[in-house]
Order: sequence, then C-alpha cells, then structure tokens
Amino acid sequence: MPRFYCPTSLIPGALIDLPAGAARHLQVLRLQPGDAITLFNGGPGWAADAPGLGGEFDATVTRMGRSDVQVQVGAHHTVEREAVRLVHLAVGMPANDRMDWLVEKATELGVASIQPLMTERSVLKLSGERAEKKVAHWQSVAVAACEQCGGNRVPRIHDAMSLSAWTRARAAALAVGGASADQSLLLSLRPGTQALRDALNPGQALGAVTFLSGPEGGLSAGEEEAALACGFLPVTLGPRVLRSETAALAALMALLV
Repeated sequence: MPRFYCPTSLIPGALIDLPAGAARHLQVLRLQPGDAITLFNGGPGWAADAPGLGGEFDATVTRMGRSDVQVQVGAHHTVEREAVRLVHLAVGMPANDRMDWLVEKATELGVASIQPLMTERSVLKLSGERAEKKVAHWQSVAVAACEQCGGNRVPRIHDAMSLSAWTRARAAALAVGGASADQSLLLSLRPGTQALRDALNPGQALGAVTFLSGPEGGLSAGEEEAALACGFLPVTLGPRVLRSETAALAALMALLV
C-alpha cells in the first residue's frame, strides 16, 4: 500500500487536505477516490510541525482535485520500524550526486539526523540560497526514503555549515557545561585508533551516538585535533580505505544493527 509523509496532526475520522508534496505524489500514481493509502507524520518529539500519535494511519482518498487531494484518516497503528539507538551523522559532504545517495541510504538504515559539513578538503561548498535549496532537496530525499522503506521517523537534515563552525559550537557547549550525553565518535586513520565495535561505551550499548566522518581525502590533521578537543573519540572501520559515503554507511550499519 502506498505510504505518504503528512507532517500534520492525524486524527482518525478526520478529513484533511494532503500537503503539496504528498498530493503531487498521489496524482503521479493516478490514485482515485476510494483508494487506500497509509499516512505517517513522524510522531511526537521528532518535529515541531508533526504532532500526533506516531506510528501510522490507514487513510482513504475522498477527492482528487487538479492541485489538491483530500483523504479521510482511518485507524491508527502503533507499528514502528525504527532503530533502537539514535545515531546522528555529521558528514563532510561528498561531491556530485553522492550526497543524495548517502542521505537516501542513511535514512533507509535508520539514521536520526544528518549534519552536512564543509571541510578543508570538501569539493562541495554551499552558501546562501544554493545551500537552502540543497538542504531542502536532501530533506525531500529523506522523506521519499522513509515512504519507501517503512520508516515512520524522518531524519532531520540540518543546515549545511563549516566543520570549524560546528566544532567551535560544540566546544563552546562543553565550556559552559552543556555537553551532549551522546557518545561522540570520529572516523580516523591515525595509528593506534581502536575499532569502532570496541569503542562503544560499556553499559550504554543503546545510547545515542554522534558520528563524524570526513569527505573525500578525510579530515585534515587540524580538523581532527579540533574534533578531539571537543570530545570526539577516534575510531576505525579497518585497514581498507573506503569512499567517504561508503565509510559513513558502514559505520551506520555497525551502530544501528
């Protein structure tokens, strides 16, 4: 049954107009009044504009207009298919369409959020309106991936920023006692770095993790030092040198499965 993200309050029995993106999708699929669909809104605690019960809802198409679609919300189901651990991925953006692919696959795996970063070795540099459009595009990629894979929690794609600004913000939070409870891990090739599987806090096997991964060519020595200074622990995935997007996804697989 087709699934659609609807970031509004969903109440069984209510008649609602679908958001523009979902409405266009239904029209592309040539659905008709009477057809059954599934809706999800992200549930409480995930997005300020997505209040509701979480899980997913049956719904029936009641009207197909030229630019609008109305549905009646049906029964609520508490089903969730989310990862037990929250993993927040901070990643040096790979070039070309590889970031699209990374967002899609990370969403399928169950990432909680993605922070796109510009580093010294990044090919992709974003600012202003172009940055806003890219982030909005990646957010739509994440929505589509959730609709396809059965996830009910759409990961947030944060605004793109420089790694230096991001690490300074984290260091400032540490300085005022506002350090995150998340475990912070840094993908590194430096000698003596421990394996990712051995780095997770004992007794916190399901604790939240922020994972920092570099772009093509990795992080510079100075960038690694800045990350270490704000609490990141260097880890390795093994002796092979992986592409930036492959490394990030391999880490997610190890952390989420």
